[in-house]
This record gives sequence, C-alpha cells and structure tokens, in this order.
Amino acid sequence: MPEATDSTRTQRLQAWAARRHGLSPQAVSLRFAAGDASFRRYFRLELPDGTTRMLMDAPPDREDSSPFVAIAEQWGAAGLPVPALHGVDLDAGFLELDDLGDTPLQDRFAGDDDPATLAWHERALDLLHELQNRAPVDGLPAYDTTLLGRELDLFPDWCLGEWLDLTPPPGWATLREALIASALAQPVVAVHRDFDAMNLMVKDDALYLIDFQDAVAGPLSYDLISLLRGRYCRFAPARLAAWTEAFRVRAIADGRLAEDVDAATFLARVQAMAAQRSLKVLGIFCRLTLRDARQGYLERLPHFLGHLEESLAGLPDHAAFRSWLAETFRPALAARLEACA
Repeated sequence: MPEATDSTRTQRLQAWAARRHGLSPQAVSLRFAAGDASFRRYFRLELPDGTTRMLMDAPPDREDSSPFVAIAEQWGAAGLPVPALHGVDLDAGFLELDDLGDTPLQDRFAGDDDPATLAWHERALDLLHELQNRAPVDGLPAYDTTLLGRELDLFPDWCLGEWLDLTPPPGWATLREALIASALAQPVVAVHRDFDAMNLMVKDDALYLIDFQDAVAGPLSYDLISLLRGRYCRFAPARLAAWTEAFRVRAIADGRLAEDVDAATFLARVQAMAAQRSLKVLGIFCRLTLRDARQGYLERLPHFLGHLEESLAGLPDHAAFRSWLAETFRPALAARLEACA
C-alpha cells in the first residue's frame, strides 16, 4: 500500500482542494482513506459545511489517470453506478470524486454459504450484466493475444522463477496457448478487469464500481470469474456451475452470446478464463512482494492456487499440469511460505 505520509504531495493536494472550493488550506480537512496495489492514494475531504468527497492522489510520473477519467465519464453517461468527477487535474495527478463511503462488498460477506453472501453475489452479477449491456467497447484497449500472454507470463517469470526458483513444467507452453485461444473465442465486451468484491462499494444499499482504470475490450467471462473466483470466497463446483449457467442463459437472452454456445462449452471457457486469471494473480502477487516491497500478498497465494486447481479440474486436457501443481508446485510454495513466516 502506498504510504500515507508523502507530506509534500499531501500539502499540494490540500492546497488544490482549497483553491477549488474557495477556501484557505487550513479550512480544508484531509484524512487518509486508502491505498491500493498501485501508487494511488485516497483521502477523504471534509468541507466546512460537512460535505465529504474523495480525493485521488495519483503521481503523474507513476500513474496515468486519463483512462480513469475517460471511463468514468463514459460509464457514467451510460447510466452505470460510478463515482462522479467533481474536479480533474491530470498534470498534477489530482482528482475529486464522490465519496462512496468505507464499505467494500466483502464487508457484507458472512461465509461462503451464508444467505447474505450469496444474495450480494446475485446483486453483483446483476450489476455485471448491466455493465456488459451498457458500457461501450469503443476506445478501450483490446484484451488481445499479446496482453493475455503477457499476463500469463507473470506466473513463470515471477512466481516460478523469482519466488520459487522453479522452471515451468513441459506442458506450460501448451496450456498457455490453449488458455489464450479459449479467451479469444469469446464475445468481446467491456471488461472491468478486477470485478472483485473489493472494487464494488456499498452505499445506501446500492453497489458502485470503482478502480476501473484498467478496463479493456475482452472476453465475456472475465469479470464473471473475477467475482466468483476472487479473493474472499471459494464456492462449491455445483454453485459455480449454476451461476455460470444462469449467466449464459441471460447473456443469450440479451444478445451478448450466441444461442449455439451450449452449457458445457461455456462452462469450459469459464474454467479456462478462471485458470488464466489465477495464474496471472499468482505472478502479480509475487511481483508486488518482490519488486514493489508490498506486504500482505504472499499469504493470499494458497487461496488462488486453490482456485487454479479447481479451474483445471474442469479442463481434462491439462491433467498433467494439474498433477505438477499438486506434486511439485504446491509443496514448493508451502515450504517457501513457511520459511518466510
């Protein structure tokens, strides 16, 4: 997480907010609210009349905020629930946004099988349908072969090579090629790219989208598995299959998916997409730890390994890679984590 104590930028941010509202800097109250896996920091601005806003500090030499601004405007115009922009200074890297509170969706979860957890996932799935039906793909980068491959390569580069000192198994190249082909076979929609509970805020019992600056035009199922195979829950295969089938039926009804894509084909593509994302996350979390000195990511590796193994269980053509995970990768990961404890 970015440090909250970059006093120079914080003072500049406070002065910027004060000028925007015709106040002296002393009349503006800022409180650190959050950081994320990037170099962005968020502060809550409280004005003298009690109004609160969220200020984003995104150093322009490290973060390009123009995609966030463009997507916020585009998705807001499409009627999607995103924070409104009240002030933008891309040169300084400062944005003033709606304050959506402090309740990310995972705070409403109470166990994988709890009725409240399941109901909130249903609501998040409804929002995902809205996103795919309303958000245009024009102007979004393509989630193409190059990007998919670059993300997959994070696994051998950072998780295997840098973290565990392992070489990829013989079946890696075949799996990599198959996962990319499966992703490219899907219809293209606007993809949030991290449609996980942490990026869905609950305010006044409604869900809002945040952290959408990395959105792309890509596979129909990517955001679906970001939610259902995310950081906070692990659902039984039958439940995942039921949600996947309901998603397929609704996507066909809405015209996002061809009628001839049957349940087994779609479920296999969802499992392949989930495997791709799990491999990417395993690599990203190791990179965040080793390159960026971020804390708290290594402990999440076993969770996503579980997701990966469950996804590959639905892809029998890659049984050899799944066996390698069980016999070589999982023991090496456990030993490395124990050594770091």
